[in-house]
Amino acid sequence: MKIAPKMLTLLVIALLSAAAGLGCDLQKTANQLSARTVVVATLLSTPPVTIKPGAVAGIDAGFLSFDAGVAFDAGLAVDFRDAGIPIPPQNVVLVFLGQRQGESLDVAPTGVAGAQVTLQQVGGASVRLNETGGGNYVLSGDDAGFRYTSNATYQFNVVSSGETYVAEVAQVPPEERIPAFEGSSGFIDQPAGQPLTFVRPEPTQGQRLNLGFVNVFPIDPNGQQAPTPTYTNVPTTPLQFLKLVGDAVGAQTEYRAQSVTIPGTAFPDRDRNYIILFQSAKTGGPKSDNLFTGSAIIAGTAAVGIVKTR
Repeated sequence: MKIAPKMLTLLVIALLSAAAGLGCDLQKTANQLSARTVVVATLLSTPPVTIKPGAVAGIDAGFLSFDAGVAFDAGLAVDFRDAGIPIPPQNVVLVFLGQRQGESLDVAPTGVAGAQVTLQQVGGASVRLNETGGGNYVLSGDDAGFRYTSNATYQFNVVSSGETYVAEVAQVPPEERIPAFEGSSGFIDQPAGQPLTFVRPEPTQGQRLNLGFVNVFPIDPNGQQAPTPTYTNVPTTPLQFLKLVGDAVGAQTEYRAQSVTIPGTAFPDRDRNYIILFQSAKTGGPKSDNLFTGSAIIAGTAAVGIVKTR
C-alpha cells in the first residue's frame, strides 16, 4: 500500500492549521509529526446483558464466548429455562507500542518489548497492562479492578527505555441505547441472509454522533464464538486509521451515520445465533510531544444486540 505524498502533505497542513487555530503549541505539533514512537490503543467496555431463553437457537447454555479474546463463563447458579444466560460487564484494553520504520506509513512499525504500560482514569487509580509479545500489552486478571466510567478522561502511560509517553482520550461516551436491540422479546428474529437496519438516537443538540463500529459474531451450537466476525466495519489498514483519526476528506462520515445497515451476509445461516456489538466510541491521540501524531486511541462502550435467524 502506498500513500500519496500529496495526501500526506495535505494532512500535515491540516494538522498545523488546526493547531494554529486552536492556539496550540506549534513546536509540540511539529515534534509529534516527526516522532518515531507510535501507540495504537483500544478501550472497549460491554455492559451486562442477559440472553433470554427464547433467543437461544440450539446452544448449550453452559458457556458462551462473547467477544474476540474474552471468554464469558455463563455457568452461574440460574435456571436457564426461566432466567436465561446472564453475561457480566467486560472490558477489553489493548495497546500496541511500536517504532516507525522510515516515513512511509505502508511499512508496519516494529513492536517494542519490555515497556511498562498503564491505563489511568484521570484523577483516579491506574492499572497495569501485561505484555503478550510483539509490542502488545493487554489488561487481564479480572480486569485488575478497572471499571469503565462514562464521560471520564483516560490516559495510557508508557515507560520505555527511560522515556515516558502519554496518549489520551477525553470524555469517553456512555452506552448508546439502540431501540432495535431492546424490543419486548429481547432479541431480533429474522430470516437468514436478510439485512438488518437500525437507527441510532439523535445526538445532543449542537453535537455530532459519536463514531459507531459494528462487529457481528456467530455463535455455534456448542456455545463457541467464531474466531472471526461475519461482518465488521472497523478500520484495518494504516491508511484507514490515519484518515479516521485525522478525519481527512470526511473519513468519519460513514461512522457517524444515524441509520446503520448490516448486510445480509452477516447472518448467513438459518437457526443460528449472532451477537452484534455496536461500539459508540471517541478517538484520542498523543498528549506528550514524543508520540507520533498518527497514534490512534479509540475508546467507548458497546450496545449489544442478539439475533436469532430462521
